[in-house]
Parts: sequence; C-alpha cells; structure tokens
Amino acid sequence: MRRKYHLLDVFTQTPLAGNPLAVVSDSGGLDAQRMQKIAAEFNLSETVFLLPPRNPDSAARLRIFTPKAELSFAGHPTIGSAVLLAILRASDASQAQELSLTLEEEIGPVTCSVRRHDGAAGRATFQLPRLPSETGIPASNDRIAAALGLEQEDIGFGAHRPSIYSVGLPFAFIPVAGLATIARARPVPALFEAAFTGLEAAAAYLYTSDTVEAHHAFHARMFAPGLGLAEDPATGSAAAAFAGVIHSFEKPTDGRHAFVIEQGFEMGRPSLISLDVEIAKGALTSASIGGSAVIIGEGFIDL
Repeated sequence: MRRKYHLLDVFTQTPLAGNPLAVVSDSGGLDAQRMQKIAAEFNLSETVFLLPPRNPDSAARLRIFTPKAELSFAGHPTIGSAVLLAILRASDASQAQELSLTLEEEIGPVTCSVRRHDGAAGRATFQLPRLPSETGIPASNDRIAAALGLEQEDIGFGAHRPSIYSVGLPFAFIPVAGLATIARARPVPALFEAAFTGLEAAAAYLYTSDTVEAHHAFHARMFAPGLGLAEDPATGSAAAAFAGVIHSFEKPTDGRHAFVIEQGFEMGRPSLISLDVEIAKGALTSASIGGSAVIIGEGFIDL
C-alpha cells in the first residue's frame, strides 16, 4: 500500500533549521512493530503516524516513535502535526484565521491553536496535557558531571540544581554555568546511562540562563542515546516539563510569564521554543508550548 508522508522542520520558520519531523498519513493497518521499523528507516528524532480519531471532534490520532521507542507525548511532533493538518485542511480564505485542533495522543487529548503563515508554514501552540511533576531524585553532581564530560563545579547556577520532571516522559534537568560549559558537554557512553538510571529512558536536558540571543531566557541541549537521539535539536516535551523547573527554582510571581528557550545551536539547527506559564497563589496552574513549523518535502512509501 502506498502511504504519503511529509517532512517538516519544527520550532523554526527556516527550512533546514529546527528539528526535522516525518508525518505519515493514512497509517491505518500499521501495527506498532511496523511503525517502529518505519521510524527507524526515517531515522529522525521522531516520526508521527496519523490515524482516524476516536472522538469525531478531534482532528487526528497520533502515534509517535523515535528510532527506538514509542512515546506517549512529544512536543515537536505535536507542533508539526498541528501545522501540517491546518495547512492541508484549511482553505485559502482561512489562512489568516486561528484554527483550533485537538490531537489525540497516548497521553490524552492535546488542544492546539494554529495560525498559518504564507506558503507551507505556520505556528502552533498547545496546552500541556498535564502539569509537570517531579518524578525522582537525580544522581550526585559528580556522577552527572562525569557522565557529561564536565567538572563537578560546572553543575548548577543561582538557585538551580539538578532535578527530574515529567509531562509523560521524564527528563533529568541539569543546570550548567554558561554557554562555554554547555558547549563542552559530551555524553560519556560508559557513564551516561548509569548516571541517569531511574528514568524511563536516560535523557539529560542541559540548560543555562546564558543565551546566544539576549532576549531569550534559556539555552538548552538534550541528549538521549537510549532513545536513539545522540542529541536533539529541539525538545518540546522537555520544554513542557521545564515549566516545573522554572516554578521550583525561579519562583515566578502570580500571573502569566513567557520564556523563549533556544536549542540546537551547537548542531547548526537553531530552534526556538516558546514556553508560557500561569502562576496563581504561588502554584503552577497551566502552561503552553509554542513554535513554528515549515513543510520542506513530501513523498510516498510503499509497504
């Protein structure tokens, strides 16, 4: 059977930047094993398979795979799929309008709003399907540093210390001293997995408040070799869980706060992720992730 796919770059408006994504349409009849093999064939950080929704009011059901595992939720597949569906399904007359879409993911329904740009591009925002939760205790600073090819004194800045948060997929959040330090980080295979045991998959999200662009809030890198991701150019699910980190260590006042996270710069794939949080009576009450995406190609696979 011939199945269509699209390739997008996500968390960017510029082709060949951001995080690449494959979206396979008409995925009915494919089982999980077949989807996993197709994702390994594309060998991108994630591949999405679109299925008919269970709820007729939803736009589509998504199954999301890295080259090695299925995910219950991921950010850049959500943004990319929402933009793609809006472009494919909307008329030219609705190009300037904001569209609302619900995507069914394994974690549950994800509500998105999408605004199309000129051509094959758009911007989407989604509400977190659940608030981040702290899900474990990180390893000691010396073990974390050794696993990342850093020194113990490189770990931490201000009030920030290593932590583990999750919105469906747990990440170890590792604060580091600055851009020069984060650029030196390299996972040490013999030590990496052991340092991040206790996670569903060993995934380390390094971040610093030292940024390339002055108006951005944080600079980040993400390593998850166990998921088949030596390094990820943009990690929306980690940015979603990062709302918990911000609430814990930045302690923002009541109201709405907007942050832009830059990622992928060391890979030559600059990506910008918008994270908005709402605080009420000192508690994190909601958060959203936003970003752009652009379609860069399409084709068919015969299975």
